[in-house]
Amino acid sequence: MNKTELIDAMAADAGITKAAAKKALESFLGNVEGSLKKGGRVSLVGFGSWSVSQRAAREGRNPQTGKTIKIAAKNVVKFKAGADLSSSVN
Repeated sequence: MNKTELIDAMAADAGITKAAAKKALESFLGNVEGSLKKGGRVSLVGFGSWSVSQRAAREGRNPQTGKTIKIAAKNVVKFKAGADLSSSVN
């Protein structure tokens, strides 16, 4: 399912226009992103939670040449599925 299909499904399920569903989805995504940028955590009970974790700098290898390269530290977003979501797909 892509973003357009999700917007169509949300509009049909909620009985709202596609424009309203798109606005709601973009608001949700913007708020999740904003919270994560501030170092916060977003948790939807039963569905899952998003958090930011730091990945340390490390050395890696260029697979073509075998030469050692430095990989910079960075922040990564992690998602952990909730119990209800996990059990629904199994």
